[in-house]
Amino acid sequence: FVFITVLLDMLALGIVLPVLPKLIESFVEGVLYDRDLSISARLFGLFLHPFSYLFYLIVRIRLFLYSKGYFLHSIRLDGLVIVVGNLTMGGTGKTPVVERLARELQSKQKKVAVLSRGYKSKDDLAHTSILPWRRKVTDVGTKVVSDGNRVLLDSEEAGDEPFMLAHNLPGVVVLTDKDRVRAGQYAIREFSAEVLILDDGFQYLPIQADMNLLLVDQLNPFGNHKLLPRGILREPVSHLSRASYVMVTKSEIEPQLELLETIRKFNHQAEIIRCAHKPKVFRQVNHTKEEKLNFLFEREVGVFCGIASPRGFEQLIHRMSGELRYRKRFLDHHRYEKDELNRLFQQAKNSGVEVMITTEKDAVRIPKDFQPVIPLFFLRMEIEIVEGYEDFEEVVSSICELKPKQKATRVSS
Repeated sequence: FVFITVLLDMLALGIVLPVLPKLIESFVEGVLYDRDLSISARLFGLFLHPFSYLFYLIVRIRLFLYSKGYFLHSIRLDGLVIVVGNLTMGGTGKTPVVERLARELQSKQKKVAVLSRGYKSKDDLAHTSILPWRRKVTDVGTKVVSDGNRVLLDSEEAGDEPFMLAHNLPGVVVLTDKDRVRAGQYAIREFSAEVLILDDGFQYLPIQADMNLLLVDQLNPFGNHKLLPRGILREPVSHLSRASYVMVTKSEIEPQLELLETIRKFNHQAEIIRCAHKPKVFRQVNHTKEEKLNFLFEREVGVFCGIASPRGFEQLIHRMSGELRYRKRFLDHHRYEKDELNRLFQQAKNSGVEVMITTEKDAVRIPKDFQPVIPLFFLRMEIEIVEGYEDFEEVVSSICELKPKQKATRVSS
């Protein structure tokens, strides 16, 4: 029952983890990422393994049907469609890349709209689960997170990433909708958008893309190289061939030759751009106070987060601080309650922690009226091009020079 529920919800969402009780979800996540090495996890992994071949077959058939126009159809919108996505689930750093790309296009006087699914927003949880007691049949339609002038929804209504993008990108329209064809048409019609950026859209085939930016996490490029539900791959590694450009993220050091060879094996033409997430400033959660990057020097620090890949963040804070006295991990996109935070902060204080640090994604999920017993800051990170800056400039220039090929017509699939 657990496996069938997991698999069906994955297929219904087209993505990652189902909405299950937290302990089961945590266990399944540990198996997919190979973090849980217990006997029960290994046995469950063996059980899941053959279903990865079924998932592979579904992915290949779906791509074939869209490419040939049999039963499933892609349409072209009357605007430029730029996809930012990945082959794996979670944790490659798409949101900072989308933000950097939107800023660059905005600086070229382009009217930009970001289209997101709104993953794990309140409505997304309600109507995408296949569990009947969690599903609603109402279609809320396209939601305007930001009209370019004001942020209109909070993180619970919009989802974490769309809210962050709306907050950090004044002048850029941010929309959420499970149907991104509808969202794209809305952006063009209501906001005269010229460039549509599909956040996490590599697997979204109903829209024809003018450019695919595929992100690969250098620290964990393809997991165990197995597809869901045994691994973290949404598509086979060979689908690197669909990328216009490959951006290797979290690339503070030179990537291993094996990774570069894998990319080149399946994609001979795409330029490879290396980028890294660089810390910029500490900001106090729910306040405007900022501190420089040496803020944690010789301080006793605690850290907590609910992200797909917490280890890198914890290691970064450890390097920046005097001593890391407390750490706590939650499931990705975990939404915090005040009582839960009060217990967490009291434990940290009892451990001698002077200041607590979390991520920007986590900060938007903390209640506005939460009053921490010790100061709470998040680390603001931004994308920095490490290698291939000219290629990234070429991406922006190419987008500005592209012209939509034809006006879209809605085609049922």
